[in-house]
Amino acid sequence: MPVSRANGLNIYYEKAGSGPPLVLIHALPFDHNLWVYQVERLSSRFTTLAMDLRGLGRSAKPHSPFTLEDMGNDILGVMKDEGVKSAVVLGCSIGSKLALMLACEHPEIFKAAILVGGNSGPQAQFDHRIAAYREHQANGTLKDYHLGHLRHGVTQAWADTPAGRYLMQGFVERGGALDAEALAQVFGALTVSDLTDRLPAYKSPTLIVNGEFDNALKGGTRTASLIAQSEHKIISGAGHCCFLEDPATFATLVQDFLNRNRLWPNQDLPSQDFP
Repeated sequence: MPVSRANGLNIYYEKAGSGPPLVLIHALPFDHNLWVYQVERLSSRFTTLAMDLRGLGRSAKPHSPFTLEDMGNDILGVMKDEGVKSAVVLGCSIGSKLALMLACEHPEIFKAAILVGGNSGPQAQFDHRIAAYREHQANGTLKDYHLGHLRHGVTQAWADTPAGRYLMQGFVERGGALDAEALAQVFGALTVSDLTDRLPAYKSPTLIVNGEFDNALKGGTRTASLIAQSEHKIISGAGHCCFLEDPATFATLVQDFLNRNRLWPNQDLPSQDFP
């Protein structure tokens, strides 16, 4: 599978399908496989690019401080390596903030943004996560803590279904290379990021989706109120990663949004860019 070094360190990604590009940016503490249902459903219409953020999955695990802008440049590097000049961007949680940041900074590249969670403001509540990851890594219990954190991203009822248990355990097994110090830097980049002052000038079509029981619902609602060209949808009965719990409803929301903005291809297309 391909690795991009365009921004100076290894960023692992997977490419599937054909058609206009769709960039997928996962949440913490998941990896690119968080988008398994979306790749399956959307790769018949789009070329999907799903990457592991630095500090997670198979990507590099730097210990020195970095910014959300550095992480955004990793994503742009993957796109550059693939020759992608324009795309729709879809992100969840930290991925949604990265997607919004990229869409604000590069409206000529990102034709629309789909944000799951959608909190654009600062999020200074992660010190306990950083401390816990360090403690559990030192104690050899990192897998147990990782599973608990993963379950925080979905409703507990869904996490206890056969599908939920299977998918959560898969993230744990693939997370064997988790590094507490690298994760601390990811959390640090997220904590200080605030995109609020950019939103009044931001005009790109934006869909914000929250689960009914998403702890980021308040932030998503606030962000939607600050973006002129935004739509806000709530998926009943779902948590933070609502697209994992209810992929069919999420797929309908995405298709309807892209159709309204003339970005849904009517047939499978070989081109790598939008007209």
